[in-house]
Amino acid sequence: MKNFELFLELTRLKKPIGFMLLFWPCLWGLGLANQYSDNNYIFLKHCLLFFCGAVLMRSAGCIVNDILDRKIDTMVERTKDRPIASGKISVQSGLIYVFILCSLAFIILVQFNNITIVLGLASMPFAFSYPLMKRFTYWPQLFLGFTFNYGLIMAWMSLTNEFSFYPLLFYFGAIFWTLGYDTIYGFQDIKDDEIIGVKSTSIKFKKNPKLFLFLCYLIFYISIFLTGILMSFSLYYFLFSILIFLHLILFQVKPLKVSQGHMCLKKFKSNNFLGLLVFINILIGDFF
Repeated sequence: MKNFELFLELTRLKKPIGFMLLFWPCLWGLGLANQYSDNNYIFLKHCLLFFCGAVLMRSAGCIVNDILDRKIDTMVERTKDRPIASGKISVQSGLIYVFILCSLAFIILVQFNNITIVLGLASMPFAFSYPLMKRFTYWPQLFLGFTFNYGLIMAWMSLTNEFSFYPLLFYFGAIFWTLGYDTIYGFQDIKDDEIIGVKSTSIKFKKNPKLFLFLCYLIFYISIFLTGILMSFSLYYFLFSILIFLHLILFQVKPLKVSQGHMCLKKFKSNNFLGLLVFINILIGDFF
């Protein structure tokens, strides 16, 4: 039981916000592609497969992150007690867990068509190299945006089996969504990060964070709006999308106090609800 608890802590399975933020773009891609598919069974099946894949890959990614950051984590108050940083789980055991989780994820991946399998395998180097980015650039959150929203493209391809400008436009906007919410998340550790020398957009834009966040979320919202126009969605899609914009600006950006770690965490977690709003909006565009 103790080892199981350590495994849950290592993979962050007790904190579902991580794998949900990976899953929502997959669901958005499936929602967009569903307009061109009449098979609801396949749609639901792919929803389940992408959910399982998101959980497995997020778990594996957390372990790789902890292995690469084990020395850094010991110097940060929020992360010093993580299983690998604290020595409760060895690096070798962590690598074994990663191999098992990736093997299970591969079994899920091969259930899709060939192009989706190729896209999934091509994403692996990006997924596992993200933790290194903060050592070299102030833009690791941008790299995370490329990686975390990649499932949107894969999901579209899994149903349509053809490339399109629509998911690419939505993917572009989603990158800035991730850039925004992970910048908010980074403000929790900004003092420790500056001492250690770790880079982030939280540090780069600490003098004017709200303007940066507003621009990121504005780009995300514009991509939602333009996708609706290009896909000829109904008026209800655009009316409901106003709720998304209001949530981003009035709930996340306007009241944010970056010096209060608990508030940053709360605003970051609210993006799980935001992901649901975006998915509902896509369904409205599909069915009304």
